[in-house]
Amino acid sequence: ELKVNKQYEKGKLTQYDRINFLVDSDEKFLEIGGLVKHNCHNFDMQKKVALGDGVLTGCGKVNSQNVFIASQDFLVNGGSLGYAHAEKICKLVDLAYDNLCPIVFMNDSGGARIQEGVEALAGYGKIFHNNVKASGVIPQISMIMGPCAGGAVYSPALTDFIFMVKDTSYMYLTGPNVVKKVTYEDVDHETLGGSSIHNSKSGVADFVCENDADAI
Repeated sequence: ELKVNKQYEKGKLTQYDRINFLVDSDEKFLEIGGLVKHNCHNFDMQKKVALGDGVLTGCGKVNSQNVFIASQDFLVNGGSLGYAHAEKICKLVDLAYDNLCPIVFMNDSGGARIQEGVEALAGYGKIFHNNVKASGVIPQISMIMGPCAGGAVYSPALTDFIFMVKDTSYMYLTGPNVVKKVTYEDVDHETLGGSSIHNSKSGVADFVCENDADAI
């Protein structure tokens, strides 16, 4: 409950709120992979196990159209992507591809789960492969709904449209602290990868929205 309140204090919705906003009110969301857990025991990760492994995946109707949805949960290990997390997303893209349905990614992730090392990076490689495979076959829409770094923004860049949220969403390869340590340059989150930068200068994103609900 404390974590959820912190999410609300930042002006962000939870992964369940986001899906409820997106899916038609008279329809149910069919969750896929709700019992999936990571299998990492490095760095005491066995103490940080959560069902679903930080991403809610499934299918629901949006404007009466079947849509596959992946919503990352920043409250579970910072929304970081491990191998099981990646496998869920890959399976979802495969299902969307096979059924010729649109897919929506709601990204709220710090990037690869460093405790899982190369396995997490391999998971990202699989996601990128699936993004490219699905490109031009099904619509792929990405929503940046938090401070996303690394692979959490590589994948959206391969999709068709990117929505960002003012003041709470960022896209960058690495954050301001790392930039300062490497280049000695002081830069804030907004200047480095905020919604205004990507919608007015870099051209990476396509839409800027007032808040999560507006984006959805």
